[in-house]
Amino acid sequence: MAKAATKTKWKSRAVTRLIEAGSMTECAHCEERVKFKARERHKQVICNVYIDGRWDHVEHYHEPCYKEAGRPFGKPVD
Repeated sequence: MAKAATKTKWKSRAVTRLIEAGSMTECAHCEERVKFKARERHKQVICNVYIDGRWDHVEHYHEPCYKEAGRPFGKPVD
């Protein structure tokens, strides 16, 4: 007997990543550019935002700004 396909209900999530050279994004919290600095290894939080189970957009945060904003998409995964 064939197994019925189940539809996945996607939800917003966050991950922590190093800021890479050439980053051209703005922090969703402080609205300043998330900048790469060669001698410093800063991290950013990248969030895939889903609305009603469908992908809507991506938001970027400086790691401290994400905490300051109250972790709007949950604890980030490394």
